[in-house]
Amino acid sequence: MQSRALSTEEGKDPANTSRTNQSRVLPLRLLQIFGLFLALCVAFSVISVYMIKRFGVSTTLTSPQSSFQPCYEEVGGLDRWIKPPSTLLHTMNDTELFWRASFSPKMKQYPFQRVPKVAFMFLTKGPLPLGPLWERFLKGHEGLYSIYIHSTPSFRANFPASSVFYRRQIPSKVAEWGKMSMCDAERRLLANALLDISNERFVLLSESCIPLYNFTLIYHYIMKSKYSFMGAFDDPGPHGRGRYNWNMKPEVSISQWRKGAQWFEVNRKLAVNIVEDTTFYKKFEEFCKPACYVDEHYFPTMLTIQSGNLIANRSLTWVDWSRGGAHPATFGKADITEEFLHRAVSNHKCLYNNQPSSTCFLFARKFAPSTLEPLLQLAHKHLGF
Repeated sequence: MQSRALSTEEGKDPANTSRTNQSRVLPLRLLQIFGLFLALCVAFSVISVYMIKRFGVSTTLTSPQSSFQPCYEEVGGLDRWIKPPSTLLHTMNDTELFWRASFSPKMKQYPFQRVPKVAFMFLTKGPLPLGPLWERFLKGHEGLYSIYIHSTPSFRANFPASSVFYRRQIPSKVAEWGKMSMCDAERRLLANALLDISNERFVLLSESCIPLYNFTLIYHYIMKSKYSFMGAFDDPGPHGRGRYNWNMKPEVSISQWRKGAQWFEVNRKLAVNIVEDTTFYKKFEEFCKPACYVDEHYFPTMLTIQSGNLIANRSLTWVDWSRGGAHPATFGKADITEEFLHRAVSNHKCLYNNQPSSTCFLFARKFAPSTLEPLLQLAHKHLGF
């Protein structure tokens, strides 16, 4: 009785003492478990960092990965759109090429420093016998021009790596004079040149063409022009309206029918118009066949209808019709004299940006391969390069 009273007085009930000891042990165990968990987390973090540095993986677990790629990863930077193709060889057919080349920015201001270039497009059967003259003409003006060559598909060029013509051939097809395949070749040249966003003006040339002035004069003459240079006149005679087929209506009426020289110069807007056309193409393909020579009518008529206010209605390429015949004169070695070159650039009258001018032709044809040597000898004094 006395012992129970003593225990009660001192507050040392055995049941209470047991519960107190258990409550002290429980927090200690929780702390031990938490500490162990924290240690495991630190160890896992250290191992993960090591794995990333050592093997380039972010986790040892395998997780399914989506094939979706964010838009910015697919498009890439601006360089993809402003750099010219690294090679002119591609696997696009004409339909794919024309579709791709028809892309055109709507904003007039470019978000980069764009240097406009002239695209010299050579429509040839094979070699370029006057190539050395063009090499001299272009020397020192890199970055202001581009070269494109459409030749017979079987022709294999052998230009040295130092040449401006090296690897400048585009995928080509056979082009026949007076037929739609000739216009196809010209559209093919334009389309390939349009893939370079810096090409602003496009000049169609043949292997028998030569420049009549130095590069600087020709470049500024073309770039500063308000108009593109394509002949497009209404010829009432048998070789003009006489070739019109009434099945061309309603797309083309006889009053809209035009004729012009094959050798043209156009700006980028008109180049896109030519490449993207499907309406007029079908009509000319079906209803303009020899003796309707489509390369003399298709582009002049179409551009007169679509953008007549943007063409100067004259060509920049001089030819000599004085000898008569279905084709202009071909010049040989004996023709190339100082007097001849003076005649080629003199006594001409035209309008340039709506003002009278005596500088009307920048190029000339047709020059035989034998003219190369005398042209190189006289070029510095009479052509300025």
